[in-house]
Amino acid sequence: MDAANSSDKQQHWSDAVLNRRTLICIFTGFSSGMPLYVLFQLLPAYLRAEGVGLKEIGLFALVTFPYTWKFMWAPLMDRYIPPFLGRRRGWMLLMQIALLGSIACLGLFDPAMSIMTIAYLATAVALFSASQDIVLDAYRRELLPEEELGWGNSVHVQAYRISGIVPGALGLILADMMPWSSVFMIVAGFMILGVAMTLVVKEPITAPRAPKTLKEAVLEPFNEFITRLGWTGALQILSFMFLYKLGDNMATALSTPFYIDMGFSLTEIGVIAKASALWASVVGGILGGLWMIKLGINRALWIFGVVQVVTILGFALLAETGPDKLLLAVVISFEYLGVGLGTAAFTAFIARTTSITFAATQFALFTALAALPRTFVNALTGYIVDAVGWNMFFYLCAVLAIPGMLLLLKVAPWHASTANLKSPE
Repeated sequence: MDAANSSDKQQHWSDAVLNRRTLICIFTGFSSGMPLYVLFQLLPAYLRAEGVGLKEIGLFALVTFPYTWKFMWAPLMDRYIPPFLGRRRGWMLLMQIALLGSIACLGLFDPAMSIMTIAYLATAVALFSASQDIVLDAYRRELLPEEELGWGNSVHVQAYRISGIVPGALGLILADMMPWSSVFMIVAGFMILGVAMTLVVKEPITAPRAPKTLKEAVLEPFNEFITRLGWTGALQILSFMFLYKLGDNMATALSTPFYIDMGFSLTEIGVIAKASALWASVVGGILGGLWMIKLGINRALWIFGVVQVVTILGFALLAETGPDKLLLAVVISFEYLGVGLGTAAFTAFIARTTSITFAATQFALFTALAALPRTFVNALTGYIVDAVGWNMFFYLCAVLAIPGMLLLLKVAPWHASTANLKSPE
């Protein structure tokens, strides 16, 4: 009897992991992550290589404001349905085509002569990318059954991370061999993978009905969230979502200019730093997903959060030591292992908090709050580095990670049970 039960559980596990929905999550993650890495990795390298100052590059973080405010137009994408492919797939196709064109155009202008034009284009990329995220998050939430929600989100996050190899590694290596204009066009071409996915998949069968009015689309997601948790609980969770990744996001905001200032070449950055970051974060995400099965979400947030704080200090060590290739690989590997662990737990927490009935707007609100430090706080990182230096900057990032950890006492207590990850209805 025990053997039969073990066989049934193994079969259930394989059914949940090895299916078409997992494959779709790989493509949604890649399509979602690639434009963001263009803005955070390839574009800063392009600007720095062309002689743009750290202050100006830091201010480019402001172009990503659509990631922060996307919940404001998420109800529009819920309420109105494109005349082709359906509510989710129609919006997905529109945003992916827009991303392909806008990314390709980024390298056509000289930063010394047209810095504002590049800023406008970067803002457009962020707008289209944030809008794509709205619909991809809602599509994934509606596609996955409850028992596959944790696994599907983990796969999405790891594919999201892997997409960074295109602008963050391949793009930088190509920049040593060809004009930047060609680099951006080649990178933009990878959005075709997202377009192909959108054309092949179907609309979710379990998708809830579209709101009847725009007022309903705007108000009901917020009303449900506040009613379910109360004002105090809602504010605590929203504050946690803002603060948990604050120090981690700041520490990596100017990573590429930091590596350049340390004396590493673009090829060394592409091969060592970016590859180490990619695979460490992927391994961290996979391990995080597996460990959460035993630990639960709450304890995972505590343990992985501590790992994040400690690994930030590795950047301070690198700033003191200088251009040591081995140390670069080690520091980046441990830092992004922490990033992968923390992101896995954080994404599972967001999924658990979101109601499937209002997935698009609530998911947009929660992920926007997570992106808020990247948009506004990160815009100040260039000024902070100029004022205190790289070493003290990373110590500051570690300190700023602590308030988010303290909020875990309220939103995810260590001893609270999280065995049931079913999202509230």
